[in-house]
Formats: sequence, C-alpha cells, structure tokens
Amino acid sequence: MSLHIIIDGYNLIRQSATLSDLDRQDIQLGREALLNMLAAYKKIKRHKITVVFDGTNAPFISQHRDKIKGIEIKFSRIGELADTVIKRMALTEREKALIVSSDMQIVNTVASQGASTISSLMFEEKIAMAEYMSAKGIDSENEGGWIPTTKKRGPSKRLSKRKRKNRLKIKKL
Repeated sequence: MSLHIIIDGYNLIRQSATLSDLDRQDIQLGREALLNMLAAYKKIKRHKITVVFDGTNAPFISQHRDKIKGIEIKFSRIGELADTVIKRMALTEREKALIVSSDMQIVNTVASQGASTISSLMFEEKIAMAEYMSAKGIDSENEGGWIPTTKKRGPSKRLSKRKRKNRLKIKKL
C-alpha cells in the first residue's frame, strides 16, 4: 500500500523553528522553504506528498492547485479553510493517508475516518533524520528489526489495531 502524506502547510511552517522565521519575513519565503525541504525528502523516500494551504494568502497564479518539484500543492477556495480540504482528502484516502498537523480538531476528525496522523514537529524530525541517514549512507529499512533473544521483558501490552497501523506508517517515514 502506497503512502500519501497530506500536510497542513501553514501549521507545519508555524510549528517549525526555522520555517517560522522565514514566514515572519515573507509568507512566500516560508512556503518555498517548506517545498524545498519536502522535495529533498521526496527524493529519499518517494512517498506521494500533498501540501494544503489556506487560499486567502494564495499567489494569484496558482489559485487552487499546482505541482512543484513533485510535490502537489493545493490552496483552499476563498472562504474555505485548509482544514476542510484536508478532512475531505482524508475521507477519500482513508487508510492510505498520513496527515501531518498539530491541530487537534483535524487530528481527531481524520483519525476517526481511518487516516493516520503525526504532529508537525515529529514529522519535521523524521525528515531531518531521513536526510541525515541518507547523507551517512545508512539504510533505514533494515534497522530496528527483530533480534532473537531469550531475555524476558515481562507481560506485553499490545497496542490497539489503529495505533499499530499508525506506528507502521510512521516507521515508513
């Protein structure tokens, strides 16, 4: 199953320390820095990535949707929130979607629709880790596998099915 990462653009920009500084200078600088960061990540991981922005601050040329460096960009319509677009996309994608947002209203809604979620800060850490591992030549696919042992750890606490699926999707990042 392919993974579709849907990102709440301004939420990620404003949660990030580096991107928020650029956003305060000029909103377009923040968007461009985010797209450059995601393009570098896409070269490493090859997931389908969509970034959703509020349409009120959209550049006139790309009012509704665009694709730059393999990253799909969507702007909500005038009078519509990006949150609504993200929820609609999560409803159509369901289990294939991984939603990146720290907005609890979005997180709760999309989780009830079957999509997995990750906070903006945690996603930024995953991107940084993937770039670091790629630069060092470390293969993240083989890391963290089961190592046979006879050592007992006590009673196991199995996570719910939803949390196990969420954990698997986050491991793919």
